[in-house]
Amino acid sequence: MAIPPIRIMCVDDHALIRDALTLKVDLQPDMRMVATAGTGEEALKCFQQHRPDVTLMDLQLPTMSGLDTIRAIRREDSEARIIVLTMYEGDEDIYRSIEAGAMTYVLKDTLADDLIRIVREVYAGARPMPADIAQRLAGRTEQGTLTRREVQVVELIATGMRNKEIAGVLNISEETVQAHVKNILAKLKVPDRTAAVTKALRRGMIHIR
Repeated sequence: MAIPPIRIMCVDDHALIRDALTLKVDLQPDMRMVATAGTGEEALKCFQQHRPDVTLMDLQLPTMSGLDTIRAIRREDSEARIIVLTMYEGDEDIYRSIEAGAMTYVLKDTLADDLIRIVREVYAGARPMPADIAQRLAGRTEQGTLTRREVQVVELIATGMRNKEIAGVLNISEETVQAHVKNILAKLKVPDRTAAVTKALRRGMIHIR
């Protein structure tokens, strides 16, 4: 009796990436690409229709984010096996992805054969974490983390807003914003607002599209 292939779904907003992954997957004797999606909303519908064994998920999607899509799929099926496949290298991106329910985190420059191996391992129930990703995740707590409100403040700083403008957007006092900025600089161990934005971008705390 033939063993059924591993059924895979790819979620990425670039058609070339979807096509390349489909080609690589369909060349494997034990795998088949059953669905592809370019948005989170489309991914959720495809998941409900096809119930793939493993989902390859990009984080950078046009409307519904990759993280929100992971959470939505996991609400649909708490046993869903999801691999984040992205260009984002920040420790916060990694942490949030695993927290959302991804089984592992892989960068897009990973060799295709390594990715195929990881898909097989995840299908088998393992959580294979590439060494560089594991190292970034382990070092996260040593680098300082921000609260959700502090992340909002950094995002607004990145748009060029001053404290008074940030206070108006968040409906808090200017003094509270000043306190948040002070805490942000201390936690990120940087001297000024520009350095805070730079470090937050590098670590994946915020993104600028």
